Amino acid sequence: MSTLLKLSALIDRLNRRIGHSVRWLVLVAVLVSAVNAAVRKAFNVSSNGFLEIQWYLFAAVFLLASGYTLLNQEHVKIDVIAGRFSKRTQIWIDIIGICAFLLPFVVVVIELSMPLVIKAYTSGEMSSNAGGLIRWPVFALLPLGFVFLGLQGLSELIKRLAFLQGLVPDPTQKLQGKTAEEELAEFLLQKEVAAREAALLSGSKTAGVKK
Repeated sequence: MSTLLKLSALIDRLNRRIGHSVRWLVLVAVLVSAVNAAVRKAFNVSSNGFLEIQWYLFAAVFLLASGYTLLNQEHVKIDVIAGRFSKRTQIWIDIIGICAFLLPFVVVVIELSMPLVIKAYTSGEMSSNAGGLIRWPVFALLPLGFVFLGLQGLSELIKRLAFLQGLVPDPTQKLQGKTAEEELAEFLLQKEVAAREAALLSGSKTAGVKK
């Protein structure tokens, strides 16, 4: 199991590095969109390539970071029933889900998408839109992203089996702190409380002056 845990740590490190890297593609997509809009408005010049590169970048972020998302336990879970069970039962449900659904699904998607990637690469398939981009790079993102997802699924399986043996802490606990939505809600709440306190203080001062 120690060897498997080392493999799990290596996979986690890989997907963490990928996740930290591809998030910069969001900034690139925003800049491309801004430049495209500015050029179109200022010079009445545009290209389908600008639009398609934004789609490619979104696909890269969504697919390549899928393993990173699983690492941070951010995939959607509907645990209305599972949440009532003990932690060990929940872990067993995760193990069954990974083995029976996640990993087979990953294998099927890779097997179905690879022929499309190879065909697009060998034929040099281009976008049907005028000025569009070559297609095989964005097609290749699908099997590549599922490879990272499958590797992370294997890592999560190892960690859950190790947890059942008492070798690691609960792997279902999120590694990161508060989400951006939680931080925003907390900030707005603090701002509202501060505004109320300021209003009460102002009201008490006004009442003191009148007396």
